[in-house]
Amino acid sequence: MEINGNRLKRHLEELAEIGKIGETGVCRLAHSKEDRKAVDVVKGWMEDAGLTAKIDGFGNLIGRMEGTDPDKPILILGSHIDSQPYGGRFDGTAGALGAIEVVHSFKDKGIVPDRTIEVICFSDEEGSRFNKGVFGVRALAGMLEDGELERKDKQGVTRREALKEFGVEPDITESPVYKKGDIAAFLELHIEQGPVLENKGKPVGIVSGISGPIWLTVTLEGFAGHAGSVPMNMRQDALVGASEIIRKFDELVKREGTDTNVGTVGSMQVFPNSRNIIAEKVEFTVDLRDIDLEARTTLEDKLYQIIEETSSLYNLSYEIKEDTRSEPRYCADWIKSIMKEEDGKLGLDSPTLMSGPFHDALFMSYISDYGMIFVRCEKGISHNPLEFAEMDDIHKGVELLYATALRICQGHERSLDTNDVSAVVQDK
Repeated sequence: MEINGNRLKRHLEELAEIGKIGETGVCRLAHSKEDRKAVDVVKGWMEDAGLTAKIDGFGNLIGRMEGTDPDKPILILGSHIDSQPYGGRFDGTAGALGAIEVVHSFKDKGIVPDRTIEVICFSDEEGSRFNKGVFGVRALAGMLEDGELERKDKQGVTRREALKEFGVEPDITESPVYKKGDIAAFLELHIEQGPVLENKGKPVGIVSGISGPIWLTVTLEGFAGHAGSVPMNMRQDALVGASEIIRKFDELVKREGTDTNVGTVGSMQVFPNSRNIIAEKVEFTVDLRDIDLEARTTLEDKLYQIIEETSSLYNLSYEIKEDTRSEPRYCADWIKSIMKEEDGKLGLDSPTLMSGPFHDALFMSYISDYGMIFVRCEKGISHNPLEFAEMDDIHKGVELLYATALRICQGHERSLDTNDVSAVVQDK
């Protein structure tokens, strides 16, 4: 084995203590005090690994190991360490700390890479606090939108205010940090967050691509009235309308969606939120994603029709705000080829599978070729304190990450011939 599994295990256990809830849960919301404490601890581990570490104005933690050839595009490894409000110990952290362990193992063995390596713990991947995630990676890639810093959490705190409290001075003009051609490859290890690997009896998987997500916020407005005096046929009840839309959306996805299509309503706000007042205003989120863009578009169009028809039926006005939209993004063939070769040497016999959840890699794909490694997690449970992955499985996944990173940082990369669409692996 090439990496130090005991060190990685210790780091995972220590990080899980920051923001710990219950016996196994974690709550480290983006830009919070817990997030900052975690970033400071992990920054120390980066420095122990021989990386020069900094926290940028977007809250990203970036460690850098200089290569012998400064002209070569760099290799980036990483993931995130922020969590859901009711999250687990391994989501994001396995990949972020696994990436640090790869570089630390290089240092232990006296390996100086040809190309510079950066390890990044991306800021606010989860998106639960400000209802729009992958903030740090989008900042690095130049994909931020107008008003990003003015988005508010449920307590009315803007992202700008939260970042200042976190300890950085945000400046949108610093984005983008990277452009196409700067990065040879981005590699991310992550727990699967699904049951495929467990069903196949395999500890590790090689990712083929990531489903494209759409995040919408739907607002319905009716009219508040006394619950005891307004006749049922005269009501403009926004909550009843929302409930019908949500039910029909669920039925639509189950009835007409593909095997890889999923749709979720995960958050709802009701105004005035009183038991004896008819709901005047309801806001809820929609998460719709698929690896098949055409299939996703078909369901999206039908969802809009459901919203329009239901709003008309209950005499409600509505607004649909688009928070996130991305097409499906596929892993680079040349990186998958390296992974499969190294996987064979390790004797893992890892299957190839797609990712339903999106990751920082999805947005890195717009400026760099990327590859992903999945690690089996128990019953596919994630975004839940019961989330669990065996250390032996994580160790095997990080071994594959190590082997892939070593190949790439020692000269392997995509063919520079732009006509070569097959992305052949070659030793330059």
